[in-house]
Amino acid sequence: MSSPIAGSTGPQATSNAATMVDRSDQMDKDTFLKLLVAQMKYQDPSNPASSSELMAQTATFSQVEQLQQIATQNAAMLAMQRATSAGTLVGQSVSYTAEDGTTATGKVSSVVIATDTSEAKAMVGGVAVPLGRITEVFAGS
Repeated sequence: MSSPIAGSTGPQATSNAATMVDRSDQMDKDTFLKLLVAQMKYQDPSNPASSSELMAQTATFSQVEQLQQIATQNAAMLAMQRATSAGTLVGQSVSYTAEDGTTATGKVSSVVIATDTSEAKAMVGGVAVPLGRITEVFAGS
């Protein structure tokens, strides 16, 4: 076997950045908007909220919405970067951890690009290997 390619790293993370964790205790823009509407609905008529407070809350709502858009864009960019990186493995010899925990080697014949719900996989000797299981890339056959 040849020596590993300079700069190759060990096992890679297998999480997909495009997936987001949905937790019931997590606030999102809809929750914030519901709280703002409830505050306006139940405010004391003899002591209404100041317009500056309302503007600050509206600005905060806009910031939350923009941050969610940035997170979505970052996830899409990361998916594109992973797809590009996966494509460079075609024709390379790799070592990977098989399903049974053993180390196997082979040549990457093709790559299945990741989607929002699946991880990219390298086809090694007819076996679909998630990229996170690849432990070493070799500079020869």
